Amino acid sequence: MEFTAKQIAAFLQGEIVGNENATVHTFAKIEEGVPGAISFLSNPKYTPYIYDTQASIVLVNKDFVPEHEVKATLIRVDNAYDCLARLLTLYEQSKPRKTGIDPLAFIASTAQVGKDVWVAPFAYVGEHAVVGDRTRIYPHATVDDGARIGEDCTLYAGATVYHDCRIGNRCTLHAGSVVGADGFGFAPTPQGYEKIPQIGIAILEDDVEIGANTCVDRATMGATIIRKGVKLDNLVQIAHNDEIGAHTVMAAQAGVAGSTKVGEWCMFGGQVGVAGHIQIGDRVVFGAQSGVPSSVKSDQRLIGAPPMEEKPFFKSSAIFRKLPDMYLELNALRKELNELKKQLNKE
Repeated sequence: MEFTAKQIAAFLQGEIVGNENATVHTFAKIEEGVPGAISFLSNPKYTPYIYDTQASIVLVNKDFVPEHEVKATLIRVDNAYDCLARLLTLYEQSKPRKTGIDPLAFIASTAQVGKDVWVAPFAYVGEHAVVGDRTRIYPHATVDDGARIGEDCTLYAGATVYHDCRIGNRCTLHAGSVVGADGFGFAPTPQGYEKIPQIGIAILEDDVEIGANTCVDRATMGATIIRKGVKLDNLVQIAHNDEIGAHTVMAAQAGVAGSTKVGEWCMFGGQVGVAGHIQIGDRVVFGAQSGVPSSVKSDQRLIGAPPMEEKPFFKSSAIFRKLPDMYLELNALRKELNELKKQLNKE
Protein backbone atom coordinates (compact mmCIF):
# COMPACT_ATOMS: atom_id res chain seq x y z
CA MET A 1 0.00 0.00 0.00
CA GLU A 2 1.39 3.39 -1.00
CA PHE A 3 0.83 6.78 0.58
CA THR A 4 1.74 10.23 -0.71
CA ALA A 5 3.41 12.99 1.24
CA LYS A 6 0.17 14.95 0.93
CA GLN A 7 -1.84 12.15 2.54
CA ILE A 8 0.68 11.67 5.34
CA ALA A 9 0.90 15.39 6.06
CA ALA A 10 -2.89 15.61 6.24
CA PHE A 11 -3.01 12.71 8.72
CA LEU A 12 -0.25 14.21 10.89
CA GLN A 13 -1.29 17.84 10.37
CA GLY A 14 2.21 18.55 9.13
CA GLU A 15 3.76 20.97 6.62
CA ILE A 16 5.30 19.65 3.40
CA VAL A 17 8.65 20.93 2.13
CA GLY A 18 9.27 19.42 -1.29
CA ASN A 19 7.24 17.15 -3.54
CA GLU A 20 3.76 16.58 -2.13
CA ASN A 21 3.27 13.69 -4.58
CA ALA A 22 6.28 11.70 -3.32
CA THR A 23 5.11 8.19 -2.44
CA VAL A 24 6.25 5.67 0.16
CA HIS A 25 5.37 2.07 0.90
CA THR A 26 7.73 1.15 3.74
CA PHE A 27 9.71 2.49 6.71
CA ALA A 28 13.48 2.81 7.16
CA LYS A 29 15.99 4.33 9.56
CA ILE A 30 17.38 7.57 8.21
CA GLU A 31 20.88 6.12 7.82
CA GLU A 32 19.45 3.16 5.88
CA GLY A 33 16.88 5.05 3.82
CA VAL A 34 15.92 3.74 0.39
CA PRO A 35 13.63 5.13 -2.32
CA GLY A 36 10.00 4.51 -1.41
CA ALA A 37 10.69 4.62 2.35
CA ILE A 38 9.68 7.13 4.98
CA SER A 39 12.09 7.94 7.80
CA PHE A 40 12.34 10.45 10.63
CA LEU A 41 14.82 12.76 12.35
CA SER A 42 14.35 13.59 16.02
CA ASN A 43 17.80 13.03 17.55
CA PRO A 44 20.30 15.77 16.52
CA LYS A 45 23.09 13.14 16.42
CA TYR A 46 21.55 11.78 13.21
CA THR A 47 21.28 15.13 11.45
CA PRO A 48 24.23 14.45 9.04
CA TYR A 49 22.33 11.50 7.55
CA ILE A 50 19.46 13.67 6.31
CA TYR A 51 21.64 15.19 3.59
CA ASP A 52 22.55 11.81 2.09
CA THR A 53 19.56 9.62 2.89
CA GLN A 54 17.81 7.94 -0.02
CA ALA A 55 14.47 7.90 1.81
CA SER A 56 11.69 9.56 -0.19
CA ILE A 57 10.09 11.30 2.81
CA VAL A 58 11.56 12.32 6.19
CA LEU A 59 9.59 13.51 9.20
CA VAL A 60 11.35 16.37 11.01
CA ASN A 61 10.50 18.64 13.91
CA LYS A 62 9.20 22.08 13.01
CA ASP A 63 12.31 23.77 14.41
CA PHE A 64 14.67 21.82 12.12
CA VAL A 65 16.72 24.17 9.90
CA PRO A 66 18.81 22.37 7.22
CA GLU A 67 22.37 23.57 6.70
CA HIS A 68 22.63 21.99 3.24
CA GLU A 69 20.33 20.86 0.47
CA VAL A 70 18.01 17.96 1.36
CA LYS A 71 16.91 15.71 -1.49
CA ALA A 72 14.08 14.03 0.39
CA THR A 73 10.65 15.56 0.82
CA LEU A 74 10.31 16.84 4.38
CA ILE A 75 7.18 16.85 6.50
CA ARG A 76 7.49 19.25 9.44
CA VAL A 77 5.56 18.18 12.55
CA ASP A 78 5.48 19.08 16.23
CA ASN A 79 7.18 15.85 17.30
CA ALA A 80 8.74 13.62 14.65
CA TYR A 81 9.19 10.61 16.94
CA ASP A 82 5.59 10.73 18.16
CA CYS A 83 4.31 11.10 14.60
CA LEU A 84 6.36 8.11 13.46
CA ALA A 85 4.74 6.06 16.24
CA ARG A 86 1.30 7.11 14.98
CA LEU A 87 2.19 6.09 11.43
CA LEU A 88 3.56 2.74 12.57
CA THR A 89 0.36 2.12 14.51
CA LEU A 90 -1.71 2.98 11.43
CA TYR A 91 0.46 0.67 9.32
CA GLU A 92 0.12 -2.18 11.80
CA GLN A 93 -3.65 -1.75 11.99
CA SER A 94 -3.94 -1.85 8.19
CA LYS A 95 -2.53 -5.38 8.07
CA PRO A 96 -5.14 -8.12 7.55
CA ARG A 97 -6.15 -9.77 10.84
CA LYS A 98 -6.84 -13.46 11.25
CA THR A 99 -10.08 -14.52 12.88
CA GLY A 100 -11.57 -17.85 13.87
CA ILE A 101 -10.65 -20.78 16.07
CA ASP A 102 -8.24 -23.26 14.57
CA PRO A 103 -9.38 -26.92 14.78
CA LEU A 104 -6.14 -27.73 16.60
CA ALA A 105 -6.79 -25.19 19.38
CA PHE A 106 -8.47 -26.32 22.61
CA ILE A 107 -11.40 -24.26 23.90
CA ALA A 108 -13.15 -25.59 26.99
CA SER A 109 -16.91 -26.00 26.64
CA THR A 110 -17.56 -23.56 29.49
CA ALA A 111 -15.25 -20.85 28.11
CA GLN A 112 -16.69 -17.65 26.62
CA VAL A 113 -15.01 -16.43 23.44
CA GLY A 114 -15.97 -13.07 21.94
CA LYS A 115 -16.45 -11.94 18.36
CA ASP A 116 -13.69 -11.86 15.73
CA VAL A 117 -11.25 -13.67 18.02
CA TRP A 118 -8.34 -15.64 16.59
CA VAL A 119 -7.13 -18.71 18.48
CA ALA A 120 -4.13 -20.38 16.84
CA PRO A 121 -3.23 -24.08 16.70
CA PHE A 122 -2.25 -25.60 20.07
CA ALA A 123 -3.45 -22.62 22.08
CA TYR A 124 -5.45 -23.43 25.23
CA VAL A 125 -8.46 -21.68 26.77
CA GLY A 126 -9.58 -23.29 30.02
CA GLU A 127 -12.81 -23.86 31.89
CA HIS A 128 -14.91 -20.74 32.55
CA ALA A 129 -12.25 -18.52 30.96
CA VAL A 130 -13.37 -15.38 29.11
CA VAL A 131 -11.74 -14.00 25.96
CA GLY A 132 -12.87 -10.58 24.73
CA ASP A 133 -13.71 -9.46 21.20
CA ARG A 134 -10.95 -9.21 18.59
CA THR A 135 -8.31 -10.75 20.87
CA ARG A 136 -5.57 -12.84 19.26
CA ILE A 137 -4.09 -15.90 20.94
CA TYR A 138 -0.99 -17.35 19.29
CA PRO A 139 0.26 -20.97 19.31
CA HIS A 140 0.95 -22.56 22.69
CA ALA A 141 -0.42 -19.57 24.59
CA THR A 142 -2.47 -20.54 27.65
CA VAL A 143 -5.50 -18.89 29.20
CA ASP A 144 -6.06 -20.98 32.31
CA ASP A 145 -9.31 -21.78 34.10
CA GLY A 146 -11.31 -18.75 35.17
CA ALA A 147 -8.92 -16.23 33.63
CA ARG A 148 -10.42 -13.18 31.92
CA ILE A 149 -8.88 -11.53 28.85
CA GLY A 150 -10.25 -8.21 27.63
CA GLU A 151 -10.90 -6.93 24.12
CA ASP A 152 -8.25 -6.27 21.45
CA CYS A 153 -5.53 -8.11 23.37
CA THR A 154 -2.63 -10.10 21.91
CA LEU A 155 -1.10 -13.14 23.60
CA TYR A 156 1.98 -14.20 21.67
CA ALA A 157 3.37 -17.72 21.46
CA GLY A 158 3.91 -19.35 24.82
CA ALA A 159 2.40 -16.53 26.89
CA THR A 160 0.61 -17.86 29.97
CA VAL A 161 -2.20 -16.36 32.04
CA TYR A 162 -2.73 -18.45 35.16
CA HIS A 163 -6.10 -19.30 36.67
CA ASP A 164 -8.46 -16.50 37.70
CA CYS A 165 -6.11 -13.68 36.65
CA ARG A 166 -7.51 -10.67 34.79
CA ILE A 167 -6.19 -8.90 31.72
CA GLY A 168 -7.71 -5.58 30.63
CA ASN A 169 -8.40 -4.27 27.14
CA ARG A 170 -5.71 -3.66 24.51
CA CYS A 171 -3.02 -5.50 26.44
CA THR A 172 -0.06 -7.28 24.83
CA LEU A 173 1.74 -10.25 26.36
CA HIS A 174 4.86 -11.17 24.44
CA ALA A 175 6.29 -14.65 23.98
CA GLY A 176 7.06 -16.55 27.16
CA SER A 177 5.58 -13.98 29.52
CA VAL A 178 3.76 -15.29 32.59
CA VAL A 179 0.98 -13.57 34.50
CA GLY A 180 -0.08 -15.16 37.77
CA ALA A 181 2.64 -17.66 38.66
CA ASP A 182 3.05 -18.24 42.39
CA GLY A 183 4.76 -15.54 44.39
CA PHE A 184 8.05 -16.47 46.06
CA GLY A 185 6.63 -17.33 49.46
CA PHE A 186 8.26 -19.94 51.72
CA ALA A 187 8.34 -20.31 55.51
CA PRO A 188 11.61 -21.63 56.99
CA THR A 189 11.24 -24.69 59.22
CA PRO A 190 13.80 -27.06 60.81
CA GLN A 191 13.04 -29.49 58.00
CA GLY A 192 13.42 -26.95 55.20
CA TYR A 193 11.23 -24.37 53.50
CA GLU A 194 7.47 -24.86 53.59
CA LYS A 195 5.56 -23.35 50.69
CA ILE A 196 3.02 -20.65 51.53
CA PRO A 197 0.00 -21.06 49.23
CA GLN A 198 -0.47 -18.08 46.94
CA ILE A 199 -4.25 -17.72 46.79
CA GLY A 200 -4.46 -14.23 45.31
CA ILE A 201 -4.49 -13.18 41.64
CA ALA A 202 -2.70 -10.83 39.26
CA ILE A 203 -4.49 -8.00 37.46
CA LEU A 204 -3.38 -6.09 34.38
CA GLU A 205 -5.43 -2.99 33.65
CA ASP A 206 -5.99 -1.57 30.15
CA ASP A 207 -3.20 -0.79 27.67
CA VAL A 208 -0.49 -2.73 29.49
CA GLU A 209 2.37 -4.36 27.56
CA ILE A 210 4.45 -7.19 29.03
CA GLY A 211 7.77 -8.07 27.37
CA ALA A 212 9.09 -11.50 26.46
CA ASN A 213 9.84 -13.77 29.44
CA THR A 214 8.60 -11.17 31.90
CA CYS A 215 6.78 -12.43 35.00
CA VAL A 216 4.05 -10.86 37.09
CA ASP A 217 3.47 -13.05 40.15
CA ARG A 218 0.07 -13.60 41.74
CA ALA A 219 -0.54 -12.26 45.24
CA THR A 220 -0.33 -14.27 48.42
CA MET A 221 -3.73 -12.78 49.19
CA GLY A 222 -5.56 -10.06 47.28
CA ALA A 223 -3.98 -8.99 44.00
CA THR A 224 -0.77 -7.97 42.32
CA ILE A 225 -1.84 -4.98 40.21
CA ILE A 226 -0.30 -3.50 37.08
CA ARG A 227 -2.10 -0.23 36.48
CA LYS A 228 -3.21 1.28 33.19
CA GLY A 229 -0.62 2.00 30.51
CA VAL A 230 2.35 0.29 32.21
CA LYS A 231 5.06 -0.99 29.85
CA LEU A 232 7.43 -3.72 31.06
CA ASP A 233 10.42 -4.70 28.94
CA ASN A 234 11.73 -8.24 28.50
CA LEU A 235 12.94 -10.21 31.54
CA VAL A 236 11.29 -8.02 34.18
CA GLN A 237 10.17 -9.52 37.51
CA ILE A 238 7.19 -8.15 39.43
CA ALA A 239 6.73 -10.00 42.72
CA HIS A 240 3.63 -10.87 44.71
CA ASN A 241 1.35 -8.13 46.03
CA ASP A 242 3.18 -5.35 44.17
CA GLU A 243 1.28 -2.44 42.69
CA ILE A 244 2.84 -0.68 39.70
CA GLY A 245 1.37 2.77 39.06
CA ALA A 246 -0.18 3.92 35.81
CA HIS A 247 2.13 4.63 32.85
CA THR A 248 5.27 3.48 34.62
CA VAL A 249 7.93 1.92 32.37
CA MET A 250 10.68 -0.56 33.27
CA ALA A 251 13.62 -1.60 31.11
CA ALA A 252 15.01 -5.14 30.83
CA GLN A 253 16.03 -7.12 33.91
CA ALA A 254 14.45 -4.73 36.38
CA GLY A 255 13.00 -6.43 39.44
CA VAL A 256 10.63 -5.38 42.21
CA ALA A 257 10.42 -7.44 45.40
CA GLY A 258 7.13 -8.24 47.09
CA SER A 259 4.54 -5.87 48.58
CA THR A 260 6.11 -2.75 47.08
CA LYS A 261 4.04 0.09 45.68
CA VAL A 262 5.45 2.02 42.71
CA GLY A 263 3.87 5.34 41.73
CA GLU A 264 2.67 6.69 38.40
CA TRP A 265 4.85 7.77 35.46
CA CYS A 266 8.05 6.28 36.92
CA MET A 267 10.97 5.17 34.75
CA PHE A 268 13.28 2.30 35.69
CA GLY A 269 16.49 1.73 33.76
CA GLY A 270 17.88 -1.73 33.04
CA GLN A 271 18.69 -4.00 35.98
CA VAL A 272 17.17 -1.72 38.61
CA GLY A 273 16.47 -3.71 41.78
CA VAL A 274 13.84 -2.58 44.29
CA ALA A 275 13.48 -4.00 47.81
CA GLY A 276 10.18 -5.26 49.17
CA HIS A 277 7.63 -3.54 51.44
CA ILE A 278 8.56 0.02 50.39
CA GLN A 279 6.90 2.84 48.45
CA ILE A 280 8.20 4.67 45.39
CA GLY A 281 6.56 8.03 44.66
CA ASP A 282 5.27 9.36 41.36
CA ARG A 283 7.53 10.42 38.47
CA VAL A 284 10.66 8.87 39.96
CA VAL A 285 13.48 8.02 37.52
CA PHE A 286 16.09 5.37 38.41
CA GLY A 287 19.24 5.04 36.31
CA ALA A 288 20.43 1.62 35.17
CA GLN A 289 21.59 -0.83 37.88
CA SER A 290 20.25 1.27 40.72
CA GLY A 291 19.64 -0.63 43.96
CA VAL A 292 16.72 0.74 45.96
CA PRO A 293 16.63 -0.43 49.61
CA SER A 294 14.09 2.04 51.04
CA SER A 295 11.14 4.25 50.13
CA VAL A 296 11.63 7.18 47.74
CA LYS A 297 9.57 10.38 47.51
CA SER A 298 8.09 11.69 44.26
CA ASP A 299 9.80 13.71 41.52
CA GLN A 300 13.39 12.50 41.92
CA ARG A 301 16.06 11.36 39.46
CA LEU A 302 18.34 8.85 41.18
CA ILE A 303 21.10 6.40 40.33
CA GLY A 304 23.43 4.06 42.20
CA ALA A 305 23.16 1.65 45.12
CA PRO A 306 21.87 3.04 47.37
CA PRO A 307 20.58 5.58 44.86
CA MET A 308 21.51 9.24 45.03
CA GLU A 309 20.87 12.26 42.84
CA GLU A 310 22.52 12.12 39.43
CA LYS A 311 25.00 14.98 39.87
CA PRO A 312 26.53 13.76 43.18
CA PHE A 313 26.59 10.22 41.79
CA PHE A 314 28.66 11.15 38.75
CA LYS A 315 30.99 13.25 40.91
CA SER A 316 31.41 10.28 43.24
CA SER A 317 32.06 8.00 40.26
CA ALA A 318 34.86 10.28 39.09
CA ILE A 319 36.42 10.16 42.55
CA PHE A 320 36.02 6.38 42.74
CA ARG A 321 38.24 5.94 39.68
CA LYS A 322 40.95 7.93 41.43
CA LEU A 323 40.84 5.92 44.68
CA PRO A 324 43.92 3.74 43.92
CA ASP A 325 46.09 6.82 43.39
CA MET A 326 44.55 8.55 46.38
CA TYR A 327 45.26 5.46 48.50
CA LEU A 328 48.95 5.50 47.53
CA GLU A 329 49.13 9.21 48.21
CA LEU A 330 47.46 8.76 51.60
CA ASN A 331 49.98 6.07 52.60
CA ALA A 332 52.85 8.30 51.54
CA LEU A 333 51.45 11.19 53.61
CA ARG A 334 50.98 8.85 56.58
CA LYS A 335 54.64 7.80 56.39
CA GLU A 336 55.79 11.42 56.19
CA LEU A 337 53.59 12.30 59.17
CA ASN A 338 55.02 9.44 61.21
CA GLU A 339 58.57 10.54 60.38
CA LEU A 340 57.77 14.09 61.47
CA LYS A 341 56.30 12.79 64.75
CA LYS A 342 59.48 10.77 65.42
CA GLN A 343 61.69 13.83 64.83
CA LEU A 344 59.54 16.01 67.10
CA ASN A 345 59.63 13.36 69.83
CA LYS A 346 63.49 13.22 69.66
CA GLU A 347 63.69 16.99 70.06
